[in-house]
Amino acid sequence: MTSGTQPSNRAGTEHRDVIIVGAGLSGIGAACRLQQELPGKDYAILEGRAELGGTWDLFRYPGIRSDSDMFTLAYPFRPWREPKSIADGADIRRYIGETADQYGVRGHIRFGTKVVGASWDSATARWTVDTATADGPRRYTCAFLFMCSGYYDYDRGYQPEFPGRADFTGTWVHPQFWPEDLDCTGKRVVVIGSGATAVTLIPSLAEQAEHVTMLQRSPSYLTVLPSRDPVADRLRRILPAKLAHTILRYQYVALTQSFYQLARRRPERVKKVLRGLALRFLKDESYVDQHFTPSYEPWDQRLCVVPEGDFFRSIRAGDASVVTDHIDRITERGIRLRSGEELPADVIVSATGLSLKPLGGMTIRVDGEQVDIGKTVTYRGLMLSGVPNLAFCIGYVNASWTLRADLVARYVPRLLAHMDRRGIAVATPAPTVSPDRPLLDLASGYVKRSEHLFPRQGRTDPWRLRQNFFLDAIGLGRADLEKDMLLTPASAVGQRSATVTAPSEAGIAADIPTEKELAS
Repeated sequence: MTSGTQPSNRAGTEHRDVIIVGAGLSGIGAACRLQQELPGKDYAILEGRAELGGTWDLFRYPGIRSDSDMFTLAYPFRPWREPKSIADGADIRRYIGETADQYGVRGHIRFGTKVVGASWDSATARWTVDTATADGPRRYTCAFLFMCSGYYDYDRGYQPEFPGRADFTGTWVHPQFWPEDLDCTGKRVVVIGSGATAVTLIPSLAEQAEHVTMLQRSPSYLTVLPSRDPVADRLRRILPAKLAHTILRYQYVALTQSFYQLARRRPERVKKVLRGLALRFLKDESYVDQHFTPSYEPWDQRLCVVPEGDFFRSIRAGDASVVTDHIDRITERGIRLRSGEELPADVIVSATGLSLKPLGGMTIRVDGEQVDIGKTVTYRGLMLSGVPNLAFCIGYVNASWTLRADLVARYVPRLLAHMDRRGIAVATPAPTVSPDRPLLDLASGYVKRSEHLFPRQGRTDPWRLRQNFFLDAIGLGRADLEKDMLLTPASAVGQRSATVTAPSEAGIAADIPTEKELAS
Protein backbone atom coordinates (compact mmCIF):
# COMPACT_ATOMS: atom_id res chain seq x y z
CA MET A 1 0.00 0.00 0.00
CA THR A 2 1.13 3.55 -0.62
CA SER A 3 1.10 6.40 1.83
CA GLY A 4 -2.33 7.77 2.61
CA THR A 5 -4.27 4.69 1.52
CA GLN A 6 -3.75 2.42 4.53
CA PRO A 7 -6.69 2.72 6.95
CA SER A 8 -6.27 3.47 10.62
CA ASN A 9 -6.50 0.43 12.84
CA ARG A 10 -8.89 2.21 15.19
CA ALA A 11 -10.72 5.51 15.40
CA GLY A 12 -8.24 8.36 15.89
CA THR A 13 -5.20 6.11 15.48
CA GLU A 14 -3.02 6.22 12.36
CA HIS A 15 -1.14 3.05 11.42
CA ARG A 16 2.02 2.83 9.33
CA ASP A 17 4.46 0.03 8.60
CA VAL A 18 7.31 2.25 9.78
CA ILE A 19 7.27 5.38 11.90
CA ILE A 20 10.36 7.58 11.82
CA VAL A 21 10.77 9.97 14.76
CA GLY A 22 12.54 13.21 13.85
CA ALA A 23 12.68 15.26 10.65
CA GLY A 24 16.28 16.40 10.94
CA LEU A 25 19.28 15.35 8.90
CA SER A 26 18.93 11.71 10.04
CA GLY A 27 15.16 11.41 9.69
CA ILE A 28 14.97 12.88 6.20
CA GLY A 29 17.84 10.66 5.09
CA ALA A 30 16.17 7.60 6.62
CA ALA A 31 12.93 8.35 4.79
CA CYS A 32 14.73 8.78 1.47
CA ARG A 33 16.56 5.47 1.93
CA LEU A 34 13.37 3.67 2.95
CA GLN A 35 11.67 4.87 -0.23
CA GLN A 36 14.65 3.90 -2.37
CA GLU A 37 15.18 0.45 -0.89
CA LEU A 38 11.61 -0.56 0.04
CA PRO A 39 9.10 1.45 -1.99
CA GLY A 40 6.26 -0.76 -0.75
CA LYS A 41 6.68 0.28 2.85
CA ASP A 42 4.22 2.80 4.23
CA TYR A 43 5.69 5.34 6.66
CA ALA A 44 5.21 8.60 8.52
CA ILE A 45 7.68 10.99 10.15
CA LEU A 46 6.75 12.50 13.50
CA GLU A 47 8.40 15.84 14.20
CA GLY A 48 7.85 17.86 17.36
CA ARG A 49 8.91 21.17 15.83
CA ALA A 50 7.01 23.28 13.30
CA GLU A 51 9.68 22.84 10.61
CA LEU A 52 12.15 20.22 9.51
CA GLY A 53 15.90 20.47 10.05
CA GLY A 54 16.26 19.17 13.60
CA THR A 55 19.42 20.55 15.19
CA TRP A 56 19.92 22.88 12.24
CA ASP A 57 16.47 24.39 12.82
CA LEU A 58 16.94 24.60 16.60
CA PHE A 59 20.33 26.33 16.75
CA ARG A 60 20.18 29.88 15.38
CA TYR A 61 23.04 31.62 17.19
CA PRO A 62 25.37 33.92 15.20
CA GLY A 63 27.86 32.12 12.99
CA ILE A 64 26.23 28.67 13.34
CA ARG A 65 27.89 26.31 10.86
CA SER A 66 28.94 22.74 10.32
CA ASP A 67 31.95 21.34 12.13
CA SER A 68 32.33 18.66 9.45
CA ASP A 69 32.94 19.04 5.74
CA MET A 70 29.77 18.97 3.68
CA PHE A 71 31.00 16.21 1.39
CA THR A 72 30.57 13.80 4.30
CA LEU A 73 27.79 15.65 6.17
CA ALA A 74 25.62 15.75 3.03
CA TYR A 75 23.75 12.68 1.84
CA PRO A 76 25.70 10.40 -0.51
CA PHE A 77 22.67 10.18 -2.81
CA ARG A 78 22.32 13.99 -3.18
CA PRO A 79 25.58 15.84 -3.95
CA TRP A 80 26.51 19.00 -2.11
CA ARG A 81 26.70 21.71 -4.78
CA GLU A 82 27.34 24.86 -2.74
CA PRO A 83 30.82 26.46 -2.81
CA LYS A 84 31.59 26.19 0.92
CA SER A 85 32.77 22.85 2.24
CA ILE A 86 32.26 24.16 5.81
CA ALA A 87 28.70 25.43 5.45
CA ASP A 88 26.55 27.94 7.31
CA GLY A 89 23.58 26.66 9.28
CA ALA A 90 21.06 28.31 6.95
CA ASP A 91 22.58 26.55 3.93
CA ILE A 92 22.45 23.18 5.67
CA ARG A 93 18.83 23.76 6.70
CA ARG A 94 17.94 24.66 3.12
CA TYR A 95 19.74 21.57 1.81
CA ILE A 96 17.73 19.28 4.13
CA GLY A 97 14.48 20.93 3.03
CA GLU A 98 15.31 20.71 -0.65
CA THR A 99 16.16 17.03 -0.23
CA ALA A 100 12.82 16.38 1.47
CA ASP A 101 11.00 18.13 -1.39
CA GLN A 102 12.99 16.43 -4.15
CA TYR A 103 12.29 12.96 -2.76
CA GLY A 104 8.66 13.62 -1.82
CA VAL A 105 9.31 13.19 1.90
CA ARG A 106 7.74 16.40 3.22
CA GLY A 107 4.21 15.10 2.71
CA HIS A 108 4.93 12.25 5.12
CA ILE A 109 5.91 14.57 8.00
CA ARG A 110 3.48 15.26 10.84
CA PHE A 111 4.78 18.58 12.17
CA GLY A 112 4.05 19.76 15.71
CA THR A 113 3.81 16.14 16.82
CA LYS A 114 6.03 15.49 19.83
CA VAL A 115 6.53 11.83 20.70
CA VAL A 116 6.21 11.29 24.45
CA GLY A 117 6.14 7.51 24.68
CA ALA A 118 5.98 4.23 22.81
CA SER A 119 4.70 0.85 23.96
CA TRP A 120 5.33 -2.52 22.34
CA ASP A 121 2.66 -5.21 22.43
CA SER A 122 3.95 -8.72 21.67
CA ALA A 123 0.41 -10.05 21.15
CA THR A 124 -0.07 -7.85 18.09
CA ALA A 125 3.61 -7.20 17.21
CA ARG A 126 2.96 -3.47 17.11
CA TRP A 127 4.26 -0.30 18.63
CA THR A 128 1.75 2.22 19.94
CA VAL A 129 3.27 5.69 19.77
CA ASP A 130 1.73 8.44 21.89
CA THR A 131 2.27 12.05 20.88
CA ALA A 132 1.35 15.53 22.03
CA THR A 133 0.06 18.09 19.52
CA ALA A 134 -1.51 21.53 19.71
CA ASP A 135 -4.89 19.83 19.27
CA GLY A 136 -4.30 17.35 22.06
CA PRO A 137 -2.92 13.80 22.26
CA ARG A 138 -2.60 11.77 19.07
CA ARG A 139 -1.83 8.07 18.77
CA TYR A 140 -0.03 6.13 16.05
CA THR A 141 0.77 2.46 15.61
CA CYS A 142 3.46 0.79 13.56
CA ALA A 143 5.27 -2.50 13.02
CA PHE A 144 8.74 -0.90 13.21
CA LEU A 145 9.91 2.22 15.03
CA PHE A 146 12.95 4.12 13.73
CA MET A 147 14.29 6.76 16.12
CA CYS A 148 16.10 9.59 14.31
CA SER A 149 15.80 12.20 17.05
CA GLY A 150 19.53 12.45 17.79
CA TYR A 151 20.71 12.78 21.37
CA TYR A 152 20.44 16.48 22.22
CA ASP A 153 17.89 17.69 24.73
CA TYR A 154 15.97 20.23 22.66
CA ASP A 155 14.16 21.64 25.68
CA ARG A 156 17.17 22.67 27.72
CA GLY A 157 20.91 23.16 27.39
CA TYR A 158 23.40 22.49 30.15
CA GLN A 159 23.48 25.42 32.56
CA PRO A 160 25.65 25.30 35.71
CA GLU A 161 24.39 27.29 38.68
CA PHE A 162 26.91 30.12 38.98
CA PRO A 163 26.87 31.99 42.31
CA GLY A 164 25.52 35.50 41.95
CA ARG A 165 23.89 34.98 38.58
CA ALA A 166 20.71 36.72 39.76
CA ASP A 167 22.76 39.85 40.51
CA PHE A 168 23.82 40.35 36.90
CA THR A 169 22.08 43.38 35.36
CA GLY A 170 23.08 42.72 31.77
CA THR A 171 21.81 40.13 29.28
CA TRP A 172 22.34 36.43 29.98
CA VAL A 173 21.84 34.02 27.09
CA HIS A 174 22.37 30.35 26.31
CA PRO A 175 23.27 29.72 22.62
CA GLN A 176 20.60 27.02 22.28
CA PHE A 177 17.94 29.68 22.82
CA TRP A 178 19.45 32.72 21.14
CA PRO A 179 17.08 35.74 21.13
CA GLU A 180 16.36 37.01 17.62
CA ASP A 181 16.44 40.63 18.80
CA LEU A 182 19.75 40.47 20.71
CA ASP A 183 22.05 43.22 19.46
CA CYS A 184 25.65 43.08 20.70
CA THR A 185 26.81 46.16 18.80
CA GLY A 186 29.29 48.14 20.88
CA LYS A 187 28.86 45.87 23.90
CA ARG A 188 31.31 43.96 26.02
CA VAL A 189 30.59 40.25 25.65
CA VAL A 190 31.94 37.36 27.71
CA VAL A 191 31.45 33.86 26.32
CA ILE A 192 31.80 31.15 28.98
CA GLY A 193 33.13 27.97 27.42
CA SER A 194 35.79 26.78 24.99
CA GLY A 195 33.97 24.21 22.85
CA ALA A 196 32.71 24.30 19.28
CA THR A 197 29.84 26.67 20.09
CA ALA A 198 32.10 29.26 21.70
CA VAL A 199 34.68 29.04 18.93
CA THR A 200 31.91 29.48 16.36
CA LEU A 201 30.18 32.37 18.10
CA ILE A 202 33.14 34.57 18.90
CA PRO A 203 34.27 35.58 15.36
CA SER A 204 30.69 36.58 14.49
CA LEU A 205 30.12 38.51 17.71
CA ALA A 206 33.51 40.20 17.41
CA GLU A 207 32.40 41.89 14.19
CA GLN A 208 29.88 44.06 16.12
CA ALA A 209 30.82 43.96 19.79
CA GLU A 210 33.22 46.34 21.48
CA HIS A 211 35.18 43.29 22.63
CA VAL A 212 34.54 39.57 23.12
CA THR A 213 36.27 37.54 25.82
CA MET A 214 36.26 33.76 25.85
CA LEU A 215 36.43 32.58 29.45
CA GLN A 216 37.56 28.97 29.74
CA ARG A 217 38.42 26.75 32.68
CA SER A 218 40.83 24.78 30.50
CA PRO A 219 41.93 24.89 26.85
CA SER A 220 40.52 22.83 23.99
CA TYR A 221 42.22 21.54 20.84
CA LEU A 222 41.44 23.56 17.72
CA THR A 223 42.19 22.72 14.11
CA VAL A 224 42.11 25.04 11.11
CA LEU A 225 40.36 24.04 7.87
CA PRO A 226 39.60 25.99 4.70
CA SER A 227 35.93 26.89 4.22
CA ARG A 228 36.32 26.17 0.50
CA ASP A 229 38.27 23.40 -1.18
CA PRO A 230 39.88 24.40 -4.52
CA VAL A 231 40.39 20.72 -5.43
CA ALA A 232 36.70 20.11 -4.88
CA ASP A 233 35.82 23.12 -7.01
CA ARG A 234 37.92 21.80 -9.90
CA LEU A 235 36.52 18.28 -9.64
CA ARG A 236 32.95 19.55 -9.67
CA ARG A 237 33.66 21.62 -12.76
CA ILE A 238 34.99 18.72 -14.83
CA LEU A 239 33.10 15.68 -13.49
CA PRO A 240 29.41 14.78 -13.16
CA ALA A 241 28.05 15.91 -9.80
CA LYS A 242 27.54 12.46 -8.28
CA LEU A 243 30.93 11.16 -9.33
CA ALA A 244 32.69 14.24 -7.98
CA HIS A 245 30.70 14.01 -4.74
CA THR A 246 31.57 10.33 -4.30
CA ILE A 247 35.29 10.92 -4.86
CA LEU A 248 35.35 13.86 -2.47
CA ARG A 249 33.33 12.00 0.14
CA TYR A 250 35.75 9.09 0.31
CA GLN A 251 38.73 11.42 0.17
CA TYR A 252 37.49 13.37 3.19
CA VAL A 253 36.60 10.20 5.06
CA ALA A 254 40.11 8.85 4.48
CA LEU A 255 41.70 12.10 5.66
CA THR A 256 39.63 12.45 8.83
CA GLN A 257 39.97 8.78 9.77
CA SER A 258 43.73 8.89 9.18
CA PHE A 259 44.10 12.00 11.33
CA TYR A 260 42.02 10.41 14.10
CA GLN A 261 44.14 7.26 14.07
CA LEU A 262 47.31 9.34 14.11
CA ALA A 263 46.00 11.32 17.09
CA ARG A 264 45.27 8.15 19.04
CA ARG A 265 48.56 6.45 18.20
CA ARG A 266 50.96 9.40 17.98
CA PRO A 267 49.37 12.08 20.19
CA GLU A 268 52.60 14.05 20.68
CA ARG A 269 52.98 14.48 16.93
CA VAL A 270 49.41 15.74 16.57
CA LYS A 271 49.87 18.11 19.51
CA LYS A 272 52.79 19.71 17.68
CA VAL A 273 50.73 20.10 14.52
CA LEU A 274 47.82 21.74 16.34
CA ARG A 275 50.12 23.99 18.34
CA GLY A 276 51.83 25.00 15.12
CA LEU A 277 48.51 26.00 13.57
CA ALA A 278 47.70 28.24 16.53
CA LEU A 279 51.18 29.78 16.44
CA ARG A 280 50.94 30.51 12.74
CA PHE A 281 48.00 32.84 13.43
CA LEU A 282 48.77 34.20 16.90
CA LYS A 283 52.59 34.58 16.70
CA ASP A 284 52.86 34.39 20.50
CA GLU A 285 54.24 31.20 22.08
CA SER A 286 53.39 32.16 25.66
CA TYR A 287 49.78 32.96 24.69
CA VAL A 288 49.42 29.65 22.87
CA ASP A 289 51.00 27.71 25.73
CA GLN A 290 48.70 29.34 28.27
CA HIS A 291 45.39 29.24 26.40
CA PHE A 292 45.67 26.57 23.68
CA THR A 293 47.57 23.70 25.32
CA PRO A 294 45.03 21.24 26.78
CA SER A 295 45.89 18.76 29.52
CA TYR A 296 44.17 15.86 27.73
CA GLU A 297 45.17 14.00 24.57
CA PRO A 298 43.87 14.94 21.11
CA TRP A 299 40.49 13.31 20.41
CA ASP A 300 39.81 12.49 24.04
CA GLN A 301 37.33 15.22 23.24
CA ARG A 302 36.07 16.21 19.81
CA LEU A 303 38.30 18.68 17.98
CA CYS A 304 36.89 22.15 17.29
CA VAL A 305 37.11 23.34 13.70
CA VAL A 306 38.18 26.92 12.96
CA PRO A 307 37.38 27.73 9.29
CA GLU A 308 40.06 29.92 7.74
CA GLY A 309 41.41 30.51 11.25
CA ASP A 310 38.61 33.06 11.87
CA PHE A 311 38.68 32.61 15.66
CA PHE A 312 42.45 33.13 15.79
CA ARG A 313 42.17 36.12 13.44
CA SER A 314 39.70 37.81 15.80
CA ILE A 315 42.18 37.43 18.65
CA ARG A 316 45.09 38.64 16.52
CA ALA A 317 43.08 41.72 15.50
CA GLY A 318 42.36 42.56 19.15
CA ASP A 319 38.60 42.11 18.77
CA ALA A 320 38.61 39.02 21.00
CA SER A 321 40.75 37.55 23.75
CA VAL A 322 40.98 34.43 25.89
CA VAL A 323 41.09 34.20 29.68
CA THR A 324 41.84 30.87 31.34
CA ASP A 325 40.54 30.90 34.90
CA HIS A 326 37.69 29.73 37.14
CA ILE A 327 34.57 31.70 38.01
CA ASP A 328 34.31 32.85 41.60
CA ARG A 329 30.90 34.47 41.17
CA ILE A 330 28.78 36.52 38.80
CA THR A 331 28.57 40.17 39.79
CA GLU A 332 26.23 42.98 38.91
CA ARG A 333 28.45 44.12 36.05
CA GLY A 334 30.35 41.01 34.99
CA ILE A 335 32.30 38.00 36.26
CA ARG A 336 34.72 37.86 39.16
CA LEU A 337 37.41 35.22 38.75
CA ARG A 338 39.25 33.19 41.38
CA SER A 339 42.39 35.13 40.54
CA GLY A 340 40.59 38.29 41.71
CA GLU A 341 40.29 39.76 38.21
CA GLU A 342 36.85 40.95 37.16
CA LEU A 343 35.66 40.71 33.56
CA PRO A 344 33.20 43.52 32.75
CA ALA A 345 30.27 42.38 30.62
CA ASP A 346 27.09 43.78 29.12
CA VAL A 347 26.24 40.35 27.69
CA ILE A 348 27.21 36.94 29.09
CA VAL A 349 26.85 33.98 26.78
CA SER A 350 26.77 30.71 28.69
CA ALA A 351 28.21 28.35 26.05
CA THR A 352 28.58 25.72 28.75
CA GLY A 353 27.47 22.77 26.72
CA LEU A 354 24.51 20.62 25.85
CA SER A 355 22.31 18.23 27.73
CA LEU A 356 21.95 14.79 26.22
CA LYS A 357 19.11 12.32 26.44
CA PRO A 358 18.55 9.10 24.49
CA LEU A 359 15.71 8.65 22.02
CA GLY A 360 14.54 12.23 22.42
CA GLY A 361 13.65 11.61 26.06
CA MET A 362 10.65 9.43 25.24
CA THR A 363 9.52 6.61 27.54
CA ILE A 364 9.63 3.08 26.12
CA ARG A 365 7.66 0.11 27.39
CA VAL A 366 7.76 -3.51 26.27
CA ASP A 367 4.67 -5.50 27.23
CA GLY A 368 3.87 -2.98 29.92
CA GLU A 369 7.31 -2.83 31.51
CA GLN A 370 9.32 0.39 31.19
CA VAL A 371 12.73 -0.03 29.59
CA ASP A 372 15.72 1.43 31.42
CA ILE A 373 17.77 2.38 28.37
CA GLY A 374 20.90 2.79 30.46
CA LYS A 375 20.79 -0.92 31.26
CA THR A 376 20.46 -2.09 27.66
CA VAL A 377 23.25 -3.11 25.30
CA THR A 378 23.52 -1.64 21.83
CA TYR A 379 23.26 -4.07 18.93
CA ARG A 380 25.45 -3.01 15.98
CA GLY A 381 25.18 0.50 17.39
CA LEU A 382 21.60 0.79 16.11
CA MET A 383 19.25 -1.44 18.14
CA LEU A 384 18.71 -2.13 21.84
CA SER A 385 18.89 -5.46 23.62
CA GLY A 386 15.46 -6.78 24.58
CA VAL A 387 13.61 -4.11 22.59
CA PRO A 388 11.79 -5.51 19.52
CA ASN A 389 11.53 -3.86 16.12
CA LEU A 390 13.21 -0.60 17.09
CA ALA A 391 16.26 1.05 15.58
CA PHE A 392 17.94 4.29 16.56
CA CYS A 393 20.36 6.51 14.69
CA ILE A 394 23.59 7.77 16.19
CA GLY A 395 26.56 9.18 14.34
CA TYR A 396 30.31 9.08 14.81
CA VAL A 397 32.09 11.14 17.44
CA ASN A 398 35.24 11.36 15.30
CA ALA A 399 33.72 12.12 11.90
CA SER A 400 30.59 13.43 10.19
CA TRP A 401 27.27 12.41 11.73
CA THR A 402 25.76 11.54 8.35
CA LEU A 403 28.40 8.97 7.49
CA ARG A 404 27.05 6.57 10.07
CA ALA A 405 23.46 7.82 9.92
CA ASP A 406 23.29 6.81 6.27
CA LEU A 407 24.70 3.36 6.99
CA VAL A 408 22.01 2.87 9.63
CA ALA A 409 19.36 4.19 7.23
CA ARG A 410 20.40 1.48 4.74
CA TYR A 411 20.67 -1.29 7.31
CA VAL A 412 17.07 -0.86 8.51
CA PRO A 413 15.44 -1.48 5.07
CA ARG A 414 17.75 -4.45 4.60
CA LEU A 415 16.59 -5.90 7.92
CA LEU A 416 12.93 -5.22 7.14
CA ALA A 417 13.19 -6.87 3.73
CA HIS A 418 14.88 -9.91 5.26
CA MET A 419 12.11 -10.20 7.82
CA ASP A 420 9.46 -10.05 5.10
CA ARG A 421 11.20 -12.65 2.95
CA ARG A 422 11.50 -15.00 5.90
CA GLY A 423 8.03 -14.32 7.23
CA ILE A 424 9.43 -12.85 10.45
CA ALA A 425 7.30 -10.36 12.35
CA VAL A 426 9.56 -9.55 15.29
CA ALA A 427 13.34 -9.17 15.62
CA THR A 428 14.69 -8.65 19.14
CA PRO A 429 18.42 -8.36 19.90
CA ALA A 430 19.43 -10.88 22.56
CA PRO A 431 22.79 -10.09 24.19
CA THR A 432 25.46 -12.75 24.47
CA VAL A 433 28.00 -10.46 26.17
CA SER A 434 28.17 -8.28 29.25
CA PRO A 435 28.40 -4.58 28.47
CA ASP A 436 31.56 -3.02 29.83
CA ARG A 437 31.98 0.19 27.85
CA PRO A 438 29.99 3.42 27.45
CA LEU A 439 28.26 4.04 24.14
CA LEU A 440 30.09 7.31 23.34
CA ASP A 441 33.87 7.17 23.52
CA LEU A 442 34.55 10.78 24.53
CA ALA A 443 35.78 12.41 27.73
CA SER A 444 33.81 15.61 27.09
CA GLY A 445 31.78 16.90 30.01
CA TYR A 446 28.47 16.83 28.17
CA VAL A 447 29.01 13.14 27.37
CA LYS A 448 30.16 12.13 30.87
CA ARG A 449 27.21 13.90 32.51
CA SER A 450 24.71 11.76 30.59
CA GLU A 451 26.68 8.54 30.18
CA HIS A 452 24.44 6.58 32.56
CA LEU A 453 21.34 7.34 30.49
CA PHE A 454 22.59 5.70 27.32
CA PRO A 455 22.93 2.05 26.36
CA ARG A 456 26.30 0.43 26.85
CA GLN A 457 28.36 -1.66 24.48
CA GLY A 458 30.55 -4.74 24.56
CA ARG A 459 33.92 -5.36 22.97
CA THR A 460 32.89 -7.86 20.28
CA ASP A 461 30.49 -7.74 17.36
CA PRO A 462 27.59 -7.30 17.08
CA TRP A 463 27.56 -5.61 20.51
CA ARG A 464 29.90 -2.72 19.82
CA LEU A 465 29.73 0.69 18.22
CA ARG A 466 32.78 1.12 16.03
CA GLN A 467 34.13 4.57 15.26
CA ASN A 468 35.33 3.62 11.79
CA PHE A 469 33.33 4.30 8.66
CA PHE A 470 35.21 1.92 6.38
CA LEU A 471 34.81 -1.03 8.75
CA ASP A 472 31.13 -0.21 9.23
CA ALA A 473 30.47 0.22 5.52
CA ILE A 474 31.67 -3.33 4.96
CA GLY A 475 30.52 -4.83 8.25
CA LEU A 476 26.96 -3.49 8.29
CA GLY A 477 26.52 -4.23 4.61
CA ARG A 478 27.44 -7.89 4.99
CA ALA A 479 26.25 -8.45 8.55
CA ASP A 480 24.38 -11.61 9.48
CA LEU A 481 20.93 -10.16 10.13
CA GLU A 482 19.93 -13.04 12.40
CA LYS A 483 23.04 -13.21 14.58
CA ASP A 484 22.14 -12.84 18.27
CA MET A 485 18.52 -12.15 17.35
CA LEU A 486 15.34 -13.66 18.75
CA LEU A 487 12.99 -14.02 15.77
CA THR A 488 9.23 -14.46 15.94
CA PRO A 489 7.43 -15.70 12.81
CA ALA A 490 4.47 -13.74 11.50
CA SER A 491 2.30 -16.82 11.88
CA ALA A 492 2.57 -16.43 15.63
CA VAL A 493 1.10 -12.93 15.67
CA GLY A 494 -0.81 -12.49 12.38
CA GLN A 495 -0.01 -11.50 8.83
CA ARG A 496 2.29 -8.68 7.82
CA SER A 497 0.70 -5.64 6.22
CA ALA A 498 2.56 -5.69 2.92
CA THR A 499 4.96 -7.60 0.70
CA VAL A 500 7.84 -5.43 -0.43
CA THR A 501 10.64 -5.44 -2.93
CA ALA A 502 13.96 -6.56 -1.49
CA PRO A 503 16.99 -4.25 -1.77
CA SER A 504 20.13 -5.22 -3.61
CA GLU A 505 21.91 -8.21 -2.11
CA ALA A 506 25.13 -6.20 -2.48
CA GLY A 507 24.08 -4.39 0.70
CA ILE A 508 25.25 -1.17 2.19
CA ALA A 509 28.87 -1.40 1.15
CA ALA A 510 27.92 -1.06 -2.52
CA ASP A 511 27.19 2.65 -2.30
CA ILE A 512 28.78 3.40 -5.66
CA PRO A 513 26.57 5.22 -8.20
CA THR A 514 25.76 3.61 -11.53
CA GLU A 515 26.98 5.17 -14.77
CA LYS A 516 23.51 6.63 -15.33
CA GLU A 517 23.47 8.14 -11.83
CA LEU A 518 26.97 9.55 -12.20
CA ALA A 519 25.97 11.33 -15.39
CA SER A 520 23.08 13.13 -13.69
